[in-house]
Amino acid sequence: MTENRLAIIVLAAGQGTRMRSTLPKVLHPIAGRPLVGHVLTSASRLGAEHIEVVVRHERDRVAGAITQQFPDAVIVDQDDIPGTGRAVEVALDAIPDFDGDVLILSGDTPLADAATLSAFLEEHRAAQAAATLMTAVVDDPTGYGRVIRDGGGDVDRIVEQKDATAEEAAVSEINAGMYVFRAAALREYLPAVGVDNAQGEKYLTDVPALLRRAGQRVAASMVSDVSVTFGVNDRVQLAQVGRLLNARIVRRWQLEGVTVVDPATTWIDDDAKLAPDVTLLPNTTIAGATVIDTGATIGPDTSLVDCEVGAGAVVRRTDATLAVIGAGANVGPFAYIRPGTTLGANGKIGTFVETKNSQIGEGSKVPHLSYIGDTTIGARVNLGAGAITANYDDLVKHRTEIGDEVHTGSHNVFVAPVRIGDGAKTGAGAVVRKDVPAGALALSVAPQRNVEGWVEKNRAGTGAAEAAARAGEAASRGTAE
Repeated sequence: MTENRLAIIVLAAGQGTRMRSTLPKVLHPIAGRPLVGHVLTSASRLGAEHIEVVVRHERDRVAGAITQQFPDAVIVDQDDIPGTGRAVEVALDAIPDFDGDVLILSGDTPLADAATLSAFLEEHRAAQAAATLMTAVVDDPTGYGRVIRDGGGDVDRIVEQKDATAEEAAVSEINAGMYVFRAAALREYLPAVGVDNAQGEKYLTDVPALLRRAGQRVAASMVSDVSVTFGVNDRVQLAQVGRLLNARIVRRWQLEGVTVVDPATTWIDDDAKLAPDVTLLPNTTIAGATVIDTGATIGPDTSLVDCEVGAGAVVRRTDATLAVIGAGANVGPFAYIRPGTTLGANGKIGTFVETKNSQIGEGSKVPHLSYIGDTTIGARVNLGAGAITANYDDLVKHRTEIGDEVHTGSHNVFVAPVRIGDGAKTGAGAVVRKDVPAGALALSVAPQRNVEGWVEKNRAGTGAAEAAARAGEAASRGTAE
């Protein structure tokens, strides 16, 4: 039995000149994945025996990106003969013993989800057709191949825009660029396709007409949601498709119990995971493989990339990447959380704080105006305003270790490598260059020296000198009285 066997061919050989980019078109990202990555994600959910990707332009770059994320996909190289028909032909040659259905997809159509493709396959099989085309009716068909039907409603042929007559160009039903063929039909009729057309290419779209002339049925599956057919040819379309995909993702999470206050300004990547009762406030981006636990509030004006956020945490006006934020923790506003930061449960990273490669223990606080880099902080620590861990000696990075229950004064500098013992304290303005034993008070206080009359002598004629003189006169009158 061959009717349920499936191979998938993804066409990703084109240059995409209208993108005007050094990056191959199919590698342009939306929702955290390249365009072709969305296509392959959907394809991988259909139970195919073979998934092949045909490449040519920037071959190594495209193939490398694909195999990194989809190691089971087979890369097939298109030769110098141009056209989608030739791309499919070389892919078929790579699976010579396959006899079943062949689903053909474009690498730049990321909105065709697995449910849509599965329904497309089912309709093809129910029709018992040699080929089935996915079609859509659009208001402006410019640029698309037109689907020309016969009197019985089946597909007679597909006419490309540049080869269409005026009457054919007026047809509003377009070829979506997705097909299912019986493998045997493709093997028999693809070799007969020539390059006698305006582009000088071997068109896959010529095969349906050959099948019809041979008396075989070519069916059409018209989608009700035309957006699933949208491809990307330029940056305008890239943004349009990105917005549509994001709206789909946001809606999915809303239905799963996530509060999204302003969907129009909230962006969620496809690999992110959100628990029920998470709240996302306006102007928030949840990127990469970020995971957010129940009851957390993120935003406004926040970007999380590949982060983990614990239950009930609050992250406001923050830029964070590759960080772990514990349950009940509080971050921001205006915090910059760099890779390698771990904030323990009920901890705090406050206003105008930057952290990097640091572990901040349970209940510990870095409230404001601080830089904490390459540091391990214990539990229930409070760092005063303006704390700086000086981790770099112009050659290598060194670590600072701060024990449990340490409280530091304002404007401290910890010159790494240095260790502050459990329960220790530091005075305001301390520059800590040596280890501080547990329970000790660290001070670095120089005697204060006041040079009387310095301003009047060295800044004569200034407002400060005049103010100092008035103060001196008032003090003298007070003493005389």
